[in-house]
Amino acid sequence: MSLFTLKRPALSRLWLLTAFSLYIAVFLNIAYYRQVLAVMPLTTVHTTLVFLSMPLVAFSVINIAATLASFLRLDRVLLAVFILVSAAAQYFIISFGIVLDRSMIVNMLDTTASESFALVTPQLLLTLLLSAILPIVLLFLIRVKKRQPVWKSVFYRLGSLLISALLIGLVALPFYKDYASLFRNNKELVKSLSPSNSIVASWSYYSHHRLANLPLVRIGEDAHQNPQRLAGKQNLTILIVGETSRADHFSLLGYERQTTPRLANDDVIGFPNTVSCGTSTAVSVPCMFSNMPRAHYDDALASHQEGLLDIIQRAGINVLWNENDGGCKGACDRVPHQDMTRLNLPGMCIDGECYDDVLFHGLEAYIDRLKGNGVIVLHTIGSHGPTYYHRYPPAFRQFTPTCDTNEIQTCSQQQLINTYDNTLLYADYIVDRAIRLLQAHQDRFTTSLVYLSDHGESLGENGVYLHGMPYAIAPEAQKHVPMVIWLSPDYQKRYAVDTRCLNKAAATQHFSQDNLFSTVLGLTGTMTREYMTSDDILTACRSKA
Repeated sequence: MSLFTLKRPALSRLWLLTAFSLYIAVFLNIAYYRQVLAVMPLTTVHTTLVFLSMPLVAFSVINIAATLASFLRLDRVLLAVFILVSAAAQYFIISFGIVLDRSMIVNMLDTTASESFALVTPQLLLTLLLSAILPIVLLFLIRVKKRQPVWKSVFYRLGSLLISALLIGLVALPFYKDYASLFRNNKELVKSLSPSNSIVASWSYYSHHRLANLPLVRIGEDAHQNPQRLAGKQNLTILIVGETSRADHFSLLGYERQTTPRLANDDVIGFPNTVSCGTSTAVSVPCMFSNMPRAHYDDALASHQEGLLDIIQRAGINVLWNENDGGCKGACDRVPHQDMTRLNLPGMCIDGECYDDVLFHGLEAYIDRLKGNGVIVLHTIGSHGPTYYHRYPPAFRQFTPTCDTNEIQTCSQQQLINTYDNTLLYADYIVDRAIRLLQAHQDRFTTSLVYLSDHGESLGENGVYLHGMPYAIAPEAQKHVPMVIWLSPDYQKRYAVDTRCLNKAAATQHFSQDNLFSTVLGLTGTMTREYMTSDDILTACRSKA
């Protein structure tokens, strides 16, 4: 018999829906069941029964959705979507320990093509092929038997709906309190349950995003420069937005391995006790540049409200944003900015990604042409994973052996740490280069610099990789970030800043990205009602004279 004359397998619609709903509920939620077992060990018969009831509830809910879709002949399409998103979610949850919520959807949509490609590994493709593509092909390959009358098919499906609803009710009667307690005490657990996690996260993103398309809210309309800054030498500040740097891996801040040798000789002030606003660039960067503290931060409002750079520009200060990390997330939308990756400079850029050296291209000439006070923002790609080995030139491969793959979960933790620490060696070089650039122009400018990373990174601790976990449960490695301030001797003298006082404050006090807004306003002499003296790190160390 020819292969092409083989009959396609056939099932009744009821059994087709049952089989694939069961597949999703059981086999594409292994990550969820593993997390349940971690917080609810099966030490008693009761907890064992609660656990065994979970696939039953998941099956019933998925079966209800698929059966309802069958009345519109969309059941196979819906199941195919469920299989695809569930398989993908399970892979990333197991491999990187992520939590799928609205912020993760934002991260995915804001990720550049090169960053997305870095996550496409042979392991991912094989996993999706076996757990998603082949089952979807089978789903559409199977014929639906049509021998029974339509009324009987409808009757059976209505019966399936009723049975599924009754199963949920039967589980709820004895175990409702157990479910309520489990999810109340482990609020992020439900975000591992597929496909509901993808559906809820996507809907949350849509609901939140549509509120962002509102008229621009202007702030700091009273902004002007301190008259002291308009007389004498001009002022120039460089603000470096780091990417994925961990404070506990900066030797300047106490790390035992020498990862910041250049900054150690630059007379900078390091702030070892600084926390981020979020655990992803999409959250932290707009929050850093907004006038809202993390406790009251509203990302929907931030997306249509002016920020730090708008106020500085309104005060008459020249602003330039150089971009090397896929976008400023709205922080630079209304000021001059340029995407340096588009230059595709030989020796600096490969396949749409550039070393952070690219940020200095043309900067010398820009400063030479600058008239008036200025602020330059350099948004680095820093230590962005998983391709850490792409973030630094070969000359910075000091710590070996390294993890030279995007499948970082297959490397030893020491290999991963070595590669990550090499990215910090390069970040140290970038910040030092910015300081030397300012020093080269100190005849015309009174200069200063701030370096602050957007968030940290997990390097396999407790099975967690990368970043982007919900803030409430994110490990400290994703929230504890390095901050560095450098003030030229001219700045210290002209504006009466005591660096010994600053060093003492850095060592004894706790700071956060909330401090950046007013600190930069004060640093640049921008006067406005939006400025908060208590948030300016330099305030207490300025002489009253």
